[in-house]
Amino acid sequence: MITPVQKEVVNVPQISKKKSAIREWFDSVLFAVIAATLIRWFFFEAFVIPSSSMEHTLLVGDYLFVSKLHYGTRTPATPLQIPLTHQKIWNTEIPSFLDWIALPQFRLPGFSEVKRGDVVVFNLPVEHPDLYKNYEAVLPNLKPYPVDLRTNYIKRCVAEAGDRLEIKSGQVYVNGVKSTDPSDMQNEYFIAVKTAINETNIFKKNGITEFSPYTETYDDTLTANDETGYIVKATAEMALKLKGYDFVKHVDKLVLGKGMRESHLYPNSDLLNWNKDNYGPVLIPKKGMTVKLTTGNAALYGEVIRNYEGNENLILKEGKIFQNRKELNSYTFKQDYYFMMGDNRHNSADSRYWGFVPKDHIVGKAVFVWMSIDPDPAGFISKIRWDRLFSIIK
Repeated sequence: MITPVQKEVVNVPQISKKKSAIREWFDSVLFAVIAATLIRWFFFEAFVIPSSSMEHTLLVGDYLFVSKLHYGTRTPATPLQIPLTHQKIWNTEIPSFLDWIALPQFRLPGFSEVKRGDVVVFNLPVEHPDLYKNYEAVLPNLKPYPVDLRTNYIKRCVAEAGDRLEIKSGQVYVNGVKSTDPSDMQNEYFIAVKTAINETNIFKKNGITEFSPYTETYDDTLTANDETGYIVKATAEMALKLKGYDFVKHVDKLVLGKGMRESHLYPNSDLLNWNKDNYGPVLIPKKGMTVKLTTGNAALYGEVIRNYEGNENLILKEGKIFQNRKELNSYTFKQDYYFMMGDNRHNSADSRYWGFVPKDHIVGKAVFVWMSIDPDPAGFISKIRWDRLFSIIK
Protein backbone atom coordinates (compact mmCIF):
# COMPACT_ATOMS: atom_id res chain seq x y z
CA MET A 1 0.00 0.00 0.00
CA ILE A 2 1.39 3.28 -1.03
CA THR A 3 1.22 5.95 1.63
CA PRO A 4 0.39 9.39 0.22
CA VAL A 5 3.16 11.86 0.55
CA GLN A 6 2.29 14.54 3.09
CA LYS A 7 3.29 18.04 2.12
CA GLU A 8 4.85 20.11 4.84
CA VAL A 9 3.41 23.62 4.96
CA VAL A 10 6.02 26.20 5.69
CA ASN A 11 4.80 29.65 6.86
CA VAL A 12 6.99 32.25 5.29
CA PRO A 13 6.95 35.49 7.31
CA GLN A 14 5.60 38.49 5.36
CA ILE A 15 7.99 41.35 5.19
CA SER A 16 6.05 44.64 5.36
CA LYS A 17 7.23 47.30 3.03
CA LYS A 18 8.43 50.33 4.95
CA LYS A 19 6.94 53.66 3.92
CA SER A 20 9.31 56.10 2.37
CA ALA A 21 10.06 59.37 4.15
CA ILE A 22 8.10 61.27 1.50
CA ARG A 23 5.05 59.00 1.96
CA GLU A 24 5.17 59.40 5.75
CA TRP A 25 5.46 63.17 5.38
CA PHE A 26 2.53 63.23 2.93
CA ASP A 27 0.33 61.10 5.24
CA SER A 28 1.12 63.36 8.20
CA VAL A 29 0.30 66.51 6.28
CA LEU A 30 -2.91 64.99 4.90
CA PHE A 31 -4.05 63.98 8.38
CA ALA A 32 -3.23 67.45 9.76
CA VAL A 33 -5.16 69.19 6.95
CA ILE A 34 -8.21 66.94 7.39
CA ALA A 35 -8.18 67.40 11.18
CA ALA A 36 -7.73 71.18 10.92
CA THR A 37 -10.49 71.43 8.30
CA LEU A 38 -12.96 69.49 10.47
CA ILE A 39 -12.09 71.54 13.58
CA ARG A 40 -12.41 74.78 11.60
CA TRP A 41 -15.75 73.73 10.14
CA PHE A 42 -17.38 72.18 13.17
CA PHE A 43 -15.89 73.67 16.35
CA PHE A 44 -14.17 77.04 16.01
CA GLU A 45 -12.25 79.25 13.62
CA ALA A 46 -9.55 81.87 14.08
CA PHE A 47 -10.06 85.42 12.79
CA VAL A 48 -8.06 88.65 12.87
CA ILE A 49 -9.50 92.17 13.24
CA PRO A 50 -8.44 94.24 10.18
CA SER A 51 -10.29 97.53 10.86
CA SER A 52 -11.32 99.82 13.72
CA SER A 53 -15.10 99.41 13.40
CA MET A 54 -15.35 97.52 16.72
CA GLU A 55 -12.97 99.67 18.75
CA HIS A 56 -12.48 99.97 21.62
CA THR A 57 -14.00 96.54 22.30
CA LEU A 58 -11.81 94.88 19.67
CA LEU A 59 -8.62 96.43 18.35
CA VAL A 60 -6.89 96.22 14.98
CA GLY A 61 -4.54 93.26 15.28
CA ASP A 62 -6.66 91.23 17.71
CA TYR A 63 -6.73 87.51 16.90
CA LEU A 64 -9.98 85.82 17.90
CA PHE A 65 -11.43 82.39 18.34
CA VAL A 66 -14.99 82.23 17.02
CA SER A 67 -17.25 79.42 18.22
CA LYS A 68 -19.29 77.60 15.56
CA LEU A 69 -21.06 75.54 18.22
CA HIS A 70 -22.94 78.39 19.91
CA TYR A 71 -25.35 79.06 17.04
CA GLY A 72 -24.87 75.73 15.26
CA THR A 73 -22.46 74.76 12.49
CA ARG A 74 -23.60 75.29 8.90
CA THR A 75 -23.18 72.58 6.29
CA PRO A 76 -21.04 73.68 3.32
CA ALA A 77 -22.88 75.25 0.40
CA THR A 78 -19.78 75.37 -1.82
CA PRO A 79 -18.00 71.99 -1.47
CA LEU A 80 -15.43 72.53 -4.25
CA GLN A 81 -12.88 74.65 -2.42
CA ILE A 82 -9.32 74.27 -1.24
CA PRO A 83 -9.25 73.36 2.47
CA LEU A 84 -8.37 76.08 4.99
CA THR A 85 -8.98 78.90 2.49
CA HIS A 86 -11.65 81.55 2.10
CA GLN A 87 -12.38 83.15 -1.29
CA LYS A 88 -8.75 83.12 -2.53
CA ILE A 89 -5.60 81.02 -2.40
CA TRP A 90 -3.22 82.37 0.23
CA ASN A 91 -1.44 85.62 -0.76
CA THR A 92 -2.82 85.53 -4.30
CA GLU A 93 -5.84 86.80 -6.22
CA ILE A 94 -6.64 83.30 -7.48
CA PRO A 95 -10.09 82.02 -6.42
CA SER A 96 -9.85 79.06 -4.04
CA PHE A 97 -13.21 77.58 -5.03
CA LEU A 98 -15.33 76.46 -7.95
CA ASP A 99 -19.05 77.25 -7.99
CA TRP A 100 -19.90 74.31 -10.24
CA ILE A 101 -21.78 72.66 -7.38
CA ALA A 102 -24.09 74.52 -4.97
CA LEU A 103 -25.60 72.51 -2.13
CA PRO A 104 -28.59 73.45 0.04
CA GLN A 105 -27.35 74.79 3.37
CA PHE A 106 -28.46 73.46 6.75
CA ARG A 107 -27.59 74.43 10.31
CA LEU A 108 -26.83 71.85 12.97
CA PRO A 109 -28.28 72.36 16.49
CA GLY A 110 -26.39 74.92 18.57
CA PHE A 111 -26.17 75.99 22.21
CA SER A 112 -28.20 79.17 21.74
CA GLU A 113 -29.70 81.66 19.33
CA VAL A 114 -28.13 85.00 18.45
CA LYS A 115 -28.96 87.42 21.28
CA ARG A 116 -28.81 91.17 21.71
CA GLY A 117 -25.34 92.13 22.86
CA ASP A 118 -23.55 89.17 21.24
CA VAL A 119 -20.44 89.92 19.19
CA VAL A 120 -21.11 87.95 16.01
CA VAL A 121 -19.14 86.93 12.93
CA PHE A 122 -21.23 86.67 9.77
CA ASN A 123 -20.93 86.66 5.99
CA LEU A 124 -21.54 90.08 4.43
CA PRO A 125 -25.01 89.75 2.85
CA VAL A 126 -24.62 92.38 0.15
CA GLU A 127 -21.96 90.35 -1.67
CA HIS A 128 -25.00 88.75 -3.26
CA PRO A 129 -24.61 88.67 -7.10
CA ASP A 130 -27.62 90.98 -7.54
CA LEU A 131 -26.67 93.45 -4.80
CA TYR A 132 -22.95 94.08 -4.58
CA LYS A 133 -22.83 96.85 -7.19
CA ASN A 134 -25.44 98.86 -5.25
CA TYR A 135 -23.17 99.23 -2.21
CA GLU A 136 -19.80 100.10 -3.70
CA ALA A 137 -20.10 103.69 -2.44
CA VAL A 138 -20.09 102.39 1.14
CA LEU A 139 -17.95 99.28 0.65
CA PRO A 140 -15.56 99.66 -2.31
CA ASN A 141 -14.28 96.66 -4.26
CA LEU A 142 -17.17 94.37 -3.41
CA LYS A 143 -17.37 91.14 -5.40
CA PRO A 144 -20.09 88.48 -5.61
CA TYR A 145 -19.54 85.24 -3.71
CA PRO A 146 -21.57 82.17 -2.70
CA VAL A 147 -23.30 82.62 0.66
CA ASP A 148 -20.74 80.62 2.69
CA LEU A 149 -17.75 82.38 1.10
CA ARG A 150 -18.86 85.99 1.44
CA THR A 151 -16.50 88.24 3.39
CA ASN A 152 -16.46 87.63 7.15
CA TYR A 153 -17.64 90.65 9.15
CA ILE A 154 -17.75 91.10 12.91
CA LYS A 155 -20.27 93.38 14.64
CA ARG A 156 -22.48 93.46 17.71
CA CYS A 157 -26.09 92.33 17.48
CA VAL A 158 -28.20 95.26 18.71
CA ALA A 159 -31.62 93.89 17.70
CA GLU A 160 -32.94 90.33 17.31
CA ALA A 161 -35.58 88.99 14.94
CA GLY A 162 -38.96 90.50 15.81
CA ASP A 163 -37.50 93.51 17.66
CA ARG A 164 -38.44 97.10 16.87
CA LEU A 165 -35.28 99.20 16.72
CA GLU A 166 -34.82 102.94 16.76
CA ILE A 167 -31.74 105.14 17.15
CA LYS A 168 -32.36 108.56 18.69
CA SER A 169 -29.51 111.05 19.05
CA GLY A 170 -27.00 108.21 18.86
CA GLN A 171 -28.73 106.10 21.51
CA VAL A 172 -30.14 102.69 20.55
CA TYR A 173 -33.66 101.83 21.71
CA VAL A 174 -35.15 98.34 21.32
CA ASN A 175 -38.88 97.82 21.76
CA GLY A 176 -39.07 101.31 23.26
CA VAL A 177 -36.43 100.60 25.93
CA LYS A 178 -33.03 102.29 26.06
CA SER A 179 -30.31 99.71 25.36
CA THR A 180 -27.25 99.37 27.56
CA ASP A 181 -24.21 100.63 25.68
CA PRO A 182 -21.14 98.37 25.47
CA SER A 183 -18.58 99.43 28.07
CA ASP A 184 -15.89 100.16 25.45
CA MET A 185 -18.16 101.71 22.83
CA GLN A 186 -16.63 104.68 21.01
CA ASN A 187 -18.37 107.87 19.93
CA GLU A 188 -17.09 110.91 18.09
CA TYR A 189 -16.07 114.01 20.05
CA PHE A 190 -14.89 117.53 19.30
CA ILE A 191 -12.00 118.53 21.59
CA ALA A 192 -11.60 122.33 21.66
CA VAL A 193 -8.06 123.28 22.78
CA LYS A 194 -6.43 126.53 23.90
CA THR A 195 -3.07 125.73 22.31
CA ALA A 196 -1.37 123.19 20.08
CA ILE A 197 -0.73 119.83 21.76
CA ASN A 198 1.59 116.88 21.37
CA GLU A 199 -0.80 114.42 19.74
CA THR A 200 1.31 111.36 20.52
CA ASN A 201 1.61 112.18 24.21
CA ILE A 202 -2.02 113.11 24.71
CA PHE A 203 -4.08 110.93 22.38
CA LYS A 204 -2.10 107.77 21.83
CA LYS A 205 -1.12 107.44 25.48
CA ASN A 206 -4.81 107.65 26.35
CA GLY A 207 -5.66 104.83 23.94
CA ILE A 208 -7.06 107.10 21.19
CA THR A 209 -5.91 105.98 17.75
CA GLU A 210 -8.34 107.92 15.53
CA PHE A 211 -7.95 111.70 15.65
CA SER A 212 -7.63 114.58 13.22
CA PRO A 213 -7.08 118.35 13.61
CA TYR A 214 -10.04 120.64 13.01
CA THR A 215 -9.91 124.42 12.82
CA GLU A 216 -13.46 125.31 11.75
CA THR A 217 -16.89 125.12 13.26
CA TYR A 218 -17.95 121.48 13.11
CA ASP A 219 -21.66 122.20 13.39
CA ASP A 220 -23.61 125.44 13.75
CA THR A 221 -25.47 124.01 16.74
CA LEU A 222 -22.21 123.05 18.45
CA THR A 223 -20.48 126.40 18.71
CA ALA A 224 -21.06 129.94 17.44
CA ASN A 225 -17.38 130.70 16.86
CA ASP A 226 -14.61 129.01 14.95
CA GLU A 227 -12.36 127.08 17.31
CA THR A 228 -9.14 125.12 17.08
CA GLY A 229 -9.41 121.53 18.12
CA TYR A 230 -9.53 117.88 17.20
CA ILE A 231 -12.14 115.34 16.21
CA VAL A 232 -11.50 112.05 17.96
CA LYS A 233 -13.11 108.64 18.30
CA ALA A 234 -13.11 107.78 22.00
CA THR A 235 -14.98 106.03 24.78
CA ALA A 236 -16.96 108.09 27.28
CA GLU A 237 -14.25 107.40 29.87
CA MET A 238 -11.51 108.65 27.54
CA ALA A 239 -13.51 111.80 26.71
CA LEU A 240 -13.99 112.54 30.41
CA LYS A 241 -10.25 112.16 31.03
CA LEU A 242 -9.42 114.56 28.19
CA LYS A 243 -11.83 117.09 29.66
CA GLY A 244 -9.66 117.27 32.74
CA TYR A 245 -6.57 118.63 30.96
CA ASP A 246 -5.96 122.35 31.55
CA PHE A 247 -5.35 123.05 27.84
CA VAL A 248 -8.78 121.68 26.87
CA LYS A 249 -11.56 124.28 26.65
CA HIS A 250 -14.46 121.84 26.27
CA VAL A 251 -15.36 118.40 24.96
CA ASP A 252 -18.55 117.91 22.90
CA LYS A 253 -20.08 114.68 21.69
CA LEU A 254 -20.88 114.95 17.98
CA VAL A 255 -24.33 113.76 16.93
CA LEU A 256 -26.10 114.36 13.63
CA GLY A 257 -29.41 116.15 14.11
CA LYS A 258 -32.76 114.53 13.48
CA GLY A 259 -34.01 115.09 9.94
CA MET A 260 -30.49 115.56 8.49
CA ARG A 261 -30.59 112.92 5.79
CA GLU A 262 -27.36 110.96 5.29
CA SER A 263 -26.54 109.52 1.88
CA HIS A 264 -25.88 105.81 1.27
CA LEU A 265 -27.96 104.76 4.26
CA TYR A 266 -30.19 101.68 4.12
CA PRO A 267 -32.77 101.71 2.69
CA ASN A 268 -32.13 104.12 -0.15
CA SER A 269 -35.48 105.91 -0.13
CA ASP A 270 -36.48 109.55 -0.60
CA LEU A 271 -39.27 108.96 1.92
CA LEU A 272 -36.83 108.61 4.84
CA ASN A 273 -34.75 111.39 6.41
CA TRP A 274 -32.56 109.08 8.48
CA ASN A 275 -28.92 109.27 9.48
CA LYS A 276 -26.53 107.12 11.56
CA ASP A 277 -27.56 108.86 14.81
CA ASN A 278 -31.30 109.06 14.14
CA TYR A 279 -32.49 105.89 12.43
CA GLY A 280 -35.80 104.08 12.29
CA PRO A 281 -37.98 102.85 13.77
CA VAL A 282 -37.63 99.53 11.91
CA LEU A 283 -39.17 96.14 12.63
CA ILE A 284 -36.57 93.37 12.29
CA PRO A 285 -37.96 90.45 10.20
CA LYS A 286 -38.66 87.20 12.06
CA LYS A 287 -39.42 83.75 10.69
CA GLY A 288 -43.20 83.35 10.38
CA MET A 289 -43.84 87.08 10.78
CA THR A 290 -46.25 88.56 8.23
CA VAL A 291 -46.02 92.22 7.21
CA LYS A 292 -48.29 94.28 5.03
CA LEU A 293 -46.35 95.72 2.11
CA THR A 294 -46.73 99.45 1.59
CA THR A 295 -44.80 101.99 -0.45
CA GLY A 296 -42.86 102.87 2.70
CA ASN A 297 -41.77 99.44 3.88
CA ALA A 298 -41.32 97.94 0.40
CA ALA A 299 -38.03 99.84 0.29
CA LEU A 300 -37.08 98.37 3.67
CA TYR A 301 -38.03 94.75 2.99
CA GLY A 302 -37.90 94.50 -0.80
CA GLU A 303 -34.23 93.51 -1.07
CA VAL A 304 -34.68 90.99 1.74
CA ILE A 305 -37.66 89.31 0.08
CA ARG A 306 -36.03 89.22 -3.34
CA ASN A 307 -32.47 88.19 -2.46
CA TYR A 308 -32.37 86.30 0.84
CA GLU A 309 -35.63 84.34 0.92
CA GLY A 310 -35.18 82.05 -2.06
CA ASN A 311 -38.02 83.64 -4.05
CA GLU A 312 -38.10 83.58 -7.84
CA ASN A 313 -39.57 85.90 -10.47
CA LEU A 314 -39.76 88.78 -8.02
CA ILE A 315 -39.46 92.41 -9.15
CA LEU A 316 -39.26 95.70 -7.24
CA LYS A 317 -40.83 98.54 -9.19
CA GLU A 318 -42.06 102.01 -8.18
CA GLY A 319 -42.28 101.16 -4.49
CA LYS A 320 -44.15 97.92 -5.09
CA ILE A 321 -43.20 94.23 -5.08
CA PHE A 322 -44.38 91.91 -7.85
CA GLN A 323 -44.05 88.14 -8.16
CA ASN A 324 -45.02 86.50 -11.43
CA ARG A 325 -46.46 89.91 -12.42
CA LYS A 326 -48.81 89.89 -9.43
CA GLU A 327 -48.44 92.60 -6.78
CA LEU A 328 -47.73 91.33 -3.26
CA ASN A 329 -49.78 93.05 -0.57
CA SER A 330 -48.26 91.09 2.33
CA TYR A 331 -45.36 88.73 2.95
CA THR A 332 -44.44 86.05 5.52
CA PHE A 333 -40.70 85.75 6.20
CA LYS A 334 -38.97 82.38 5.91
CA GLN A 335 -36.03 82.99 8.29
CA ASP A 336 -34.83 85.24 11.12
CA TYR A 337 -32.82 88.44 10.60
CA TYR A 338 -30.63 90.58 12.84
CA PHE A 339 -29.49 94.21 13.04
CA MET A 340 -25.72 94.54 13.55
CA MET A 341 -23.70 97.61 14.53
CA GLY A 342 -20.04 98.30 15.24
CA ASP A 343 -19.02 99.55 18.68
CA ASN A 344 -17.13 102.40 16.98
CA ARG A 345 -20.45 104.03 16.14
CA HIS A 346 -19.20 106.78 13.80
CA ASN A 347 -16.74 104.57 11.94
CA SER A 348 -18.61 101.39 11.12
CA ALA A 349 -20.21 100.26 7.86
CA ASP A 350 -22.95 98.15 9.42
CA SER A 351 -26.67 97.40 9.17
CA ARG A 352 -27.43 101.11 9.06
CA TYR A 353 -25.76 101.15 5.64
CA TRP A 354 -26.51 97.73 4.11
CA GLY A 355 -29.46 96.26 5.99
CA PHE A 356 -30.32 93.11 7.91
CA VAL A 357 -28.20 89.98 8.41
CA PRO A 358 -30.07 86.75 7.51
CA LYS A 359 -29.69 83.81 9.87
CA ASP A 360 -28.17 81.64 7.14
CA HIS A 361 -25.26 84.15 6.97
CA ILE A 362 -24.35 83.77 10.66
CA VAL A 363 -20.91 82.14 11.13
CA GLY A 364 -20.40 82.08 14.89
CA LYS A 365 -19.94 83.89 18.18
CA ALA A 366 -16.68 85.69 19.00
CA VAL A 367 -15.50 84.16 22.28
CA PHE A 368 -12.03 85.40 23.25
CA VAL A 369 -8.86 87.12 22.04
CA TRP A 370 -5.92 84.68 22.03
CA MET A 371 -3.34 87.09 20.58
CA SER A 372 -3.16 90.84 20.00
CA ILE A 373 -0.50 92.59 17.94
CA ASP A 374 -0.27 96.38 17.72
CA PRO A 375 0.54 97.34 14.10
CA ASP A 376 2.41 100.53 15.07
CA PRO A 377 5.35 99.85 17.45
CA ALA A 378 8.63 98.43 16.11
CA GLY A 379 9.94 95.15 17.52
CA PHE A 380 7.91 91.99 18.00
CA ILE A 381 7.93 92.03 21.81
CA SER A 382 6.69 95.63 22.01
CA LYS A 383 4.00 94.89 19.44
CA ILE A 384 2.24 92.31 21.61
CA ARG A 385 -0.56 93.71 23.76
CA TRP A 386 0.07 91.40 26.69
CA ASP A 387 -2.96 92.58 28.67
CA ARG A 388 -5.33 91.42 25.92
CA LEU A 389 -4.08 87.84 25.57
CA PHE A 390 -6.83 85.27 26.31
CA SER A 391 -9.30 88.01 27.26
CA ILE A 392 -13.02 87.23 27.05
CA ILE A 393 -15.02 89.25 24.50
CA LYS A 394 -17.96 91.08 26.10
